[in-house]
Amino acid sequence: MKEIIEKLKKRKINLAWKPTPVELLENFPHPAKIYIKRDDYTGLISSGNKIRKLEYCLYDAKEKGCDTLITCGGIQSNHCRVTVYAGRKTGFDVYLVLRGTPPEITQGNFLLDKLMSAKIKYVTYEEYKERINEIMEELAEELKKQDKKPYIIPEGASNEVGCLGYIECMEEMKEFVEKENIEAIYLAVGSGGTYAGLLLGKKLLNANVKIIGVIVCDSIKFFKGKIEDICHKAIFQYELPLSVSSEDVELIEGYIGAGYAIPYEEEIETIKEMAKYGIILDPVYTGKAFYGMLKESKEFKKILFLHTGGIFSVFAYSREIIQ
Repeated sequence: MKEIIEKLKKRKINLAWKPTPVELLENFPHPAKIYIKRDDYTGLISSGNKIRKLEYCLYDAKEKGCDTLITCGGIQSNHCRVTVYAGRKTGFDVYLVLRGTPPEITQGNFLLDKLMSAKIKYVTYEEYKERINEIMEELAEELKKQDKKPYIIPEGASNEVGCLGYIECMEEMKEFVEKENIEAIYLAVGSGGTYAGLLLGKKLLNANVKIIGVIVCDSIKFFKGKIEDICHKAIFQYELPLSVSSEDVELIEGYIGAGYAIPYEEEIETIKEMAKYGIILDPVYTGKAFYGMLKESKEFKKILFLHTGGIFSVFAYSREIIQ
């Protein structure tokens, strides 16, 4: 199986700082010993999990002769910020389809999108929910008329191409997981591709560890279906000798709060507490996931939290965090 992973790793453009470190959360009051995989260290502007997935997507775009990237997300999307950065580093024009309206204050990820001269199209929440893929396809057709060669990257780079980045990450973690007898890896689930890659990597490497996702939007039913679909497409496209079913996907709900990217009191308190340990969590993904992990992981002795980044979005939530 190692040979298969090495073959897959040839299908990427190296953009992330890897391997990212793992550190012990010292003197933290919890029944389990907590380690943190610092994927918030994958780069400065490229901080977070998205860059691992985009390494594979941009290779695919280059291989197909494309010169323009199209992707989507919220106003403070980490994925969009990293896509603009990766595109600028590798010679692509970048078009973003953002959910919502331009904010009164240009800050956080949105500030970086603007600074790096991303071309932005705004859509309503209803349009985004109902027909975002269609909207990106329509934009691609418009660009083709301008002699552009567009490449569409789905939300979060969560598809059969992008998930390869987290097969690679699982390989990166396997030795540590085995050496320290890690019982469970926890992570935020917001678009499914990171979880799908870890699950495929676990199966390819025969890693004996639970992968537990804390959903930050939608439902367990939705994400079980999406993760299984991403895995099946990757298995088919790359001829992976394994199978995945919805029973392989372990998810936790109950920590979304009022909705996606809407922080709540317990989450904010978790973010503030973790900041005392030098760990910056964000209100959209890692804050919810870490809080959920603390509440749901007391059966384990050793756990690993995958820190998927999000530091720039913190600056857009100053009122909620500092009261």
